[in-house]
Amino acid sequence: MRLVLLVLLGVLWAAPVWAESLGDRLASYPDWHGKPSTQPSKGDLAYPTWMEGPWLLRTTQVDQVAPLAPEIVTPGFESNRQFLDRDVDFPIQFVRRGGMVVSDRAFNGMSIARAYLGDQALSVKVDPQNPNRQLTLLKNDRQLESTISDRAVEEPDGDHFLTSEVFQQVFRTPTGSPYLNQVETTTAYTHQAGQPEIVADQVTAIYLSPSDPKYFQAGDRPVAIYRYRLAFLPRTSE
Repeated sequence: MRLVLLVLLGVLWAAPVWAESLGDRLASYPDWHGKPSTQPSKGDLAYPTWMEGPWLLRTTQVDQVAPLAPEIVTPGFESNRQFLDRDVDFPIQFVRRGGMVVSDRAFNGMSIARAYLGDQALSVKVDPQNPNRQLTLLKNDRQLESTISDRAVEEPDGDHFLTSEVFQQVFRTPTGSPYLNQVETTTAYTHQAGQPEIVADQVTAIYLSPSDPKYFQAGDRPVAIYRYRLAFLPRTSE
């Protein structure tokens, strides 16, 4: 899971009038042929006040697509089928910092890593100088560096919140060359009465890095797309 936001006055002014909305992008899933319209990330992300607090997040992978298969299939695509229609629960939290509601990135990153990787995940560190960069340390001296490069947001009303982020990722092992790719996470959150209090439709798309031998074959088209249903259940602070 990726949880993202950007305050967008400048982006709305600068964006071309033909730019695809995030709502339209999610509605067109999985017919995606390029990356979303975004702007370079600056600073941390401010979430709506209704996302503040501790939550139990229930995430369910409801679909996965390899648009360029069989020519291009990303590592791990087939093994990810084990998560289809399976609920995965883990705690997350959003905190107030500097007058904004933001993701507790280190806590949330570690919680997500433990939920999906178990004891393979050792720690998650957030760059104190750059909240958009984090490092996940794994067993056997493996590490995943993730840097948010671009963002977008739409907030059509007080109960709906849409975000998109593009991450630059580098996976390193003691042997072999680093593996680079780009990851987009686009999410539509809805605040509602009752349980769960917040629900979301989320899509994560994987893009090849320009250093990948098959990059020119894929271009800006996603090579793997995953769709999730999210439910946020209130929990008490620990």
